[in-house]
Amino acid sequence: MSPAPGRRGRIPLRLRRAPVPWDRQTPTWREAKPGLIADALKRAQSRPSGNWYVVGASRDLPPGRTLGITVAATEVVAWRDGEGRLRAGPGACPHLGAPLRDSPVRCGTLVCHWHGLALDGGPFAGWEPFPAFDDGVLLWVRLDAVGGETPSERPYMPVRPRVRDAVEAVYAGVGRCEPEDVVANRLDPWHGAWFHPYSFVDLTVTGTPGDSPAGSPDDDGFLVDVSFKVAARLVVPVRARFTAPEPRTVVMHIVAGEGAGSVVETHATPLAPDEHGRPRTAVTEAVVAASDRRGFAVARAAAPLLRPLMRASAGRLWRDDLAYAERRWELRDSGRFPG
Repeated sequence: MSPAPGRRGRIPLRLRRAPVPWDRQTPTWREAKPGLIADALKRAQSRPSGNWYVVGASRDLPPGRTLGITVAATEVVAWRDGEGRLRAGPGACPHLGAPLRDSPVRCGTLVCHWHGLALDGGPFAGWEPFPAFDDGVLLWVRLDAVGGETPSERPYMPVRPRVRDAVEAVYAGVGRCEPEDVVANRLDPWHGAWFHPYSFVDLTVTGTPGDSPAGSPDDDGFLVDVSFKVAARLVVPVRARFTAPEPRTVVMHIVAGEGAGSVVETHATPLAPDEHGRPRTAVTEAVVAASDRRGFAVARAAAPLLRPLMRASAGRLWRDDLAYAERRWELRDSGRFPG
């Protein structure tokens, strides 16, 4: 087994002294109680979202570009104005319904490519903007007609390291499921070392919601000791805490071990259904990695090279986790889900 995640050496890597083969690790199905996961999901769904939805990554929308997405049944277009601020609104031109996602941006103004109607981000010709927020990593749009909740001024965001002190990368994928299936996947930490043995080993869930005194920071989260697999027997042990700050978000905070303070945010956004009427959900996962080691400055300098690797690693995990979420939806839709 690898050393406890709270202990730090000169280098972050550890050597597993007595690695356990995949098929001989301790089964987790007894601990992964369906009712426990379902209760955690219900608590997440009961929290306010303020009607905010993640629509993309900040880096994916440079000045002069547009972003188009259909959240539930609402078509959205987003771009940056002349000062670089995020602007968003209905994706159909108010004149004759042209798809504004295909229109160019000139000096911060979105110009419809059908008849030249120009939008600077303010109300015009029946076009009403949506509140939008750029947190430096992710782009959010508030859709009150979709969410139906009491709107909030800003999204309910988790605490994360400052972007300038971290290395961040954003993965985006789409699954044939609903947001709750993505959230439920993340609120099941027990599947990690079984379903993703290429990334996680020596996983133990050390705390579940309700284990800690009411009101304490760990009262409504899952605490997990796990080692990230690097190569062969080399691993990085950490302690992580999983929480759901709002209905469509699950956050993993590294609370001890290498990279303490780093976060992985998973956001689920409902999309328009597919051609068969089946639900679709966009998964946007932001990894914001930080470290107090002196050598981390080298990692920040190499961020442009690291981001594709970070996205590829997340993509490999989500290939499996989207299959999990899609299977969960199929079973729910057919009335066969045992949980």
